[in-house]
Amino acid sequence: MNTRIRRVAVTVAAAAVLPLALSACSDNGDDSGKSGSASTASASGGDMGGSATAAADKPFGPACSSVPKDGAGSFDGMAQDPVATAASNNPALSTLVTAVKKAGLVDTLNNAQNITVFAPTNDAFAKIPKATLDKVLNDKAQLTKILTYHVVGRKLAPKDLAKGSFDTLEKSKVTTSGSGESYTVNDSAKVVCGDVRTANANVYIIDSVLMPAG
Repeated sequence: MNTRIRRVAVTVAAAAVLPLALSACSDNGDDSGKSGSASTASASGGDMGGSATAAADKPFGPACSSVPKDGAGSFDGMAQDPVATAASNNPALSTLVTAVKKAGLVDTLNNAQNITVFAPTNDAFAKIPKATLDKVLNDKAQLTKILTYHVVGRKLAPKDLAKGSFDTLEKSKVTTSGSGESYTVNDSAKVVCGDVRTANANVYIIDSVLMPAG
């Protein structure tokens, strides 16, 4: 009997202390079912959940390793700027930025909301014969058609690319396929650094320039 009384007393004491502990950590009020481990849940379980979310949102692909670790051209830096400005801070996208400026699309891209940009690298543009590239860069109408074909009017997460068909600002569609950290666009351009966030866009850096039909 004495043992039973002691157990009841301990239970009552714990019940009395628990609300005080939770009110002291009011931010964790929704952890009331976890008794004295509320602060532990905040320090470990909460962080683990955050890490899992962060990992899911982390840029992926072989070309991501060449992105600066800090500064305006880093992933954190690009996340603070609208997409055209963010691209201008990434050395691997300098040809694309030149093309965007020649087409007069800087403000259009920077002011757009919730878009996805498939961004060809300098090496992607280098695959195009120089004479052809120079001709396109000096033909504003054709250049605008090509560049707007790389822009989808909503934000796409990696899972959306698994098997998709999306309307572009150029008015025709791009198709995507793949899984995990391996995706292709139009069955030709490979995503070499995906899920890069800017202030107004999700960016997928690709290894080939996409060409609209016609």
